Amino acid sequence: MPHDTPLIATLVGAFVLAFVFGALAQRLRLSPLVGYLLAGVMAGPFTPGFVADQHIAVELAEVGIILLMFGVGLHFSLRDLLSVKAIAVPGAVLQIGVATLMGMGLAYAMGWSLGGGIVFGLALSVASTVVLLRALQERRMIESEQGRIAVGWLIVEDLAMVLALVLLPAVSGALGGKSVEVGAAGAWFGPMDVWTTLGVTLGKVAGFVIFMLVIGRRVIPLVMHWVAHVGSRELFRLAVLAIALGVAFGSAKLFGVSFALGAFFAGMVLSESPLSHRAAEETLPLRDAFAVLFFVSVGMLVDPTIILTNPLPLLATLAIVLVGKSLAAYLLVRVFGYSKLTAFTISASLAQIGEFSFILVALGVSLELLPKEGRDLILAAAIFSIVANPFFFLILDRFRTKVAAKAAKAVDQPAEPVPVPTLPVTEKSDHTVIVGYGRVGRLVADGLKAAGLPLLVIEDQEDRVEELRASGFEVIDANAASPAAITAANVEGAKRLILAIPDGFEASGVLKKARAVNPQIEIIARAHTDAEVDRLRQTGANFIIMGEREVARGMLGHVLKEEEEASPTVAGPTPPPEAGSVVAEAGPETAPEATGAAPDAQRSDTAADA
Repeated sequence: MPHDTPLIATLVGAFVLAFVFGALAQRLRLSPLVGYLLAGVMAGPFTPGFVADQHIAVELAEVGIILLMFGVGLHFSLRDLLSVKAIAVPGAVLQIGVATLMGMGLAYAMGWSLGGGIVFGLALSVASTVVLLRALQERRMIESEQGRIAVGWLIVEDLAMVLALVLLPAVSGALGGKSVEVGAAGAWFGPMDVWTTLGVTLGKVAGFVIFMLVIGRRVIPLVMHWVAHVGSRELFRLAVLAIALGVAFGSAKLFGVSFALGAFFAGMVLSESPLSHRAAEETLPLRDAFAVLFFVSVGMLVDPTIILTNPLPLLATLAIVLVGKSLAAYLLVRVFGYSKLTAFTISASLAQIGEFSFILVALGVSLELLPKEGRDLILAAAIFSIVANPFFFLILDRFRTKVAAKAAKAVDQPAEPVPVPTLPVTEKSDHTVIVGYGRVGRLVADGLKAAGLPLLVIEDQEDRVEELRASGFEVIDANAASPAAITAANVEGAKRLILAIPDGFEASGVLKKARAVNPQIEIIARAHTDAEVDRLRQTGANFIIMGEREVARGMLGHVLKEEEEASPTVAGPTPPPEAGSVVAEAGPETAPEATGAAPDAQRSDTAADA
């Protein structure tokens, strides 16, 4: 048996140490990310004992980034990306500029060259893809307005860093570093000046986007549909991985964009296919495993002695990342007219640095622009900022809770002067109010409209609001948790409220406000977990529909009904529901367990899958 197996040793060492330190961090009520980073420090070359192969660890981490960005693309449509361009593009560009200037100022104070300051500032300006997305996914915020802005901001940062990586070699000599005649674009066209290089780079990025939207948009869904009809789960999983990794690698080699950006567009193109949900599930275990390797690889790069050798520069670097960059992002979001909650979310999301910072630092050192001291400062700041970032989100969670509590109080005490936006109040009464117009809300609204029942929808996503109005539905363009939306929808005079949004905990906040203004209203909600069911019960939902249970009961009901028709002596353990019916759980304080018929079996299954 061979003993020189660096890949196996790196995988085993990384996963074992990550498990041990992750479990310890969880035990101490810290984020597991802290444990993963410490595992990397222990596996790195600066601590005694086991030393993993750094180059292999970094490449494995790149696979994690590719899979993670592919997963985000599966839940992020081009329409979502364009819907936040007004804030994401100027906001990200200005924030990069501010952070770069702060980094250049610190570099100047330490006596570095102009080129070293630019590389240092750029490395401090860009946030980690993995850290940001993990934080948003844990809070199920990817599809929220704040999540869409944060992801859009991240994409703009990635594009800016791609340009920086291409331009730095071309301008290295002018900035005091090693002269390099041929940059990334020069591999195709030979030596060029800076402006020609910039033009070629923009052309390649635009070419990649056009290629994915014109060719990839047709080919990728077609391939996935063919594989799905083959009926092999293994082949389907392999196809998903081949598309994610293949497009990411091909985009980097042929068009010069990052692995992350290529994978994101691959996922976004596949998101238009009905198979996107299944593709996301198939890649989830690998995404989680390789994301752990990313954090371990970051920890491996850190020399702990920098805390003793350069404490003041390290503190100043951390201040730029955690305070300066976050404050700049907060002010920019507020200037564009967004709420404090959105501004806090974006600033917390950007209060760290990660993978692009490491790539920039490596290039800067190789071009002799950035001193090795700068590399050590960036790496140390990365690990400390990643450790600190979960605490920023804890503060954000408390602020979100405070905002929700304040809104609830405003409903309970309407006599107090509360500045809320003015919305036209509906003339409907004894109607149904639907919150959310996703896949479930759309099916429910269509069914009620076909039945001739009065209804209106509360929705705050611009594209869905336009779709509702085009379809002839009355829509309240607002967040359902706001007092203005509750008033405008005439919840006080409504017959029922259907909470079609996927997050049961978010729905419970809306439920409280509706119950406060109309104690008699019938409230129907959906849930994915037992914890969400318990929460909705406590807040007074009449019917709680859990998709997985409904699917199982519908299947069982269909089988037992067929068996009973074939043999009248066959009896199930409980009276089965009709095919396609919705079996709901009732809150203990409102109504006993009941069954409400769905329009058809397909609608029931689609609602359960959403």
